[in-house]
Amino acid sequence: MTHRISALISVFGALTSMLLLVVAVREYRAGASALWIGAGAVIFLSALSALVRDVRRLRAAPPA
Repeated sequence: MTHRISALISVFGALTSMLLLVVAVREYRAGASALWIGAGAVIFLSALSALVRDVRRLRAAPPA
């Protein structure tokens, strides 16, 4: 059960980080620093890697 909860939290984290990346791109187009895109990309990739790790763990766990 804890693996499912962890995967669900990772899904929400990936969605939130995707929204942050979209906001960073909009801010960059409005004239902000390119560091916004870099930070948004790093956060998105780390959230995505956590999601992949949790999904793999969920698939490898024996059904209970």
